[in-house]
Amino acid sequence: MSVPIYIVDAFTEHAFAGNPAAVCLLEQPASEQFMSQTAVEMNLSETAFLWPENGGYRLRWFTPAAEVKLCGHATLASAHTLWETGRLPRDKRAEFHTLSGVLTAEREGDRITLCFPAYELVPAEPIPGLAAALGVEEGDIKEVFFYADNALVLLRDEAVLRTLSPDFAALKSLPSRAVAVTAESGGEGIDFVSRFFAPGIGVNEDPVTGSAHTALAPFWADRLKRRELTAYQASRRGGTLQLRLSEDKVFLSGHAVTVVSGLFHARP
Repeated sequence: MSVPIYIVDAFTEHAFAGNPAAVCLLEQPASEQFMSQTAVEMNLSETAFLWPENGGYRLRWFTPAAEVKLCGHATLASAHTLWETGRLPRDKRAEFHTLSGVLTAEREGDRITLCFPAYELVPAEPIPGLAAALGVEEGDIKEVFFYADNALVLLRDEAVLRTLSPDFAALKSLPSRAVAVTAESGGEGIDFVSRFFAPGIGVNEDPVTGSAHTALAPFWADRLKRRELTAYQASRRGGTLQLRLSEDKVFLSGHAVTVVSGLFHARP
């Protein structure tokens, strides 16, 4: 049995940038073994699996090492694939049933906009070993927060963030699933920058992390006193996100580009 599979670069207008996700289109539920093994075979930060359910689609996300509860770029890639392949009319909203509840995606001009729940941020005490694991001085870290089981770290300036070279083994030993680092941006048209490290789930550095921005958006909206923001994730590939905060929801907008389409010859 062959399964349609696509690789989509998300949060970018051009191939070879943004964050690549594999999107596997299924007719019915697949076994966890199949999804885990496929994610390992794809060897991308996320592989998304979709099948019809309750008038929408069940959506699950796997890294090469684990299933995750929320993923932005692979959700954007999944919606893009449904529209591009004609499985969903371009004027119809995509609705996904996920471990984080019902998520939606809509086309707005040439962009795709995701509606995600906003994370609650909880101030944290300094984390022993965090500065060393990130490769910075203690004074480079201004504040630390937790959201879900991840840490959010505010750095003193953008230059420190862009030149980070973490010790991934040390990061993996910290009491958080992943670490998002952020700083205010001095770049024209960009409000803040970030990077995201998750070696504990098999992703040393994620190129563009939509889920992290559901914490970063309220974080920066509060500091900058604005409900609409432009963010740039300063990984090697890089990606831009347009963000809008509305009560307990974050709307994330970006582009997507299909770079590979084909068939996966394995039985779900």
